[in-house]
Amino acid sequence: MNKKCIITAICTSLQLFVAAGFAQQKENAEPNTVAALYPTVTSGVLTFAKAAELPKGIALRAGDITISMADISKFIEAQPPELQAELNKNALFVLEHLATPRLLLNLAGKSATPTAKEAGPKPDQQIIQDYFEKHVFSNIEVTDAEAEEFYRQNKNMFGGAALAQVREVIKPYLLGQKKQEAAVDYIRTVGKKIEISVSGSWLKKQAALTLDNPVDKARNSGKPSLADFGATGCVPCDMLAPILKDLEAKYKDKLNVLFVHVREKQILAARYGVETIPVQIFFDKTGKEVFRHVGFWPQAEIEKKLAEMGVK
Repeated sequence: MNKKCIITAICTSLQLFVAAGFAQQKENAEPNTVAALYPTVTSGVLTFAKAAELPKGIALRAGDITISMADISKFIEAQPPELQAELNKNALFVLEHLATPRLLLNLAGKSATPTAKEAGPKPDQQIIQDYFEKHVFSNIEVTDAEAEEFYRQNKNMFGGAALAQVREVIKPYLLGQKKQEAAVDYIRTVGKKIEISVSGSWLKKQAALTLDNPVDKARNSGKPSLADFGATGCVPCDMLAPILKDLEAKYKDKLNVLFVHVREKQILAARYGVETIPVQIFFDKTGKEVFRHVGFWPQAEIEKKLAEMGVK
């Protein structure tokens, strides 16, 4: 079952809903960057943005790119009423959504060859897609072994079909996942390629609001966490429900186990790059994402992964 939030997490121009990862390394970031100040609020283009004093009403500035707080409010007000409250608590997410295509177009424009520039205007979406295909996705491929492993772990998804029948469905799916991972890694480091400044006072206020949710609270609890993003009525999600209850009881005081209903928490799911459900995301005791799995996963496999994380 696919569930797409009304707001795409990274860039609608790429037609990707990126599995964000949230694994930025605080030690690799300069002290005044978002990654250093608020390590778990984003893993997108704001990761290496710098907190700075900006003119009143300005949320972000990068060269000639400026996004105001009024721009953010206008965007939120244009969304369905049932989403607005959650969006108001996630204005950093909205800022990232607004900034990403503009920053990527800036990079794509700078990298365009004279011949490409002379060829005439292209839609923004095509400019960004072409840029990623050439500079980010060119060496990505999926092997037969990877397709076989995915099939082995997710047999229940295929209704008894043999590997030979679904191999050519699995490979494009995995290729898409690999491209998503490459895209999010590239997008996360845009702040190293372009100097991005964010209003420091606004950032402090918005970071506190962003972190006020069950997943981020668990990540900041000092314990490892397992967050399952799904929905009732989704067959593999419902199959996981009793497993989650058993894990919660078995690892009490050692592990946070959470279920996030993506229909009720669309923006939170979007922040974590969730498109296909269910998705299980594993965080270590520092709050760093260490692994994610898409689809139903037997309890034995989940416990094996927990053991690798030191949760026994």
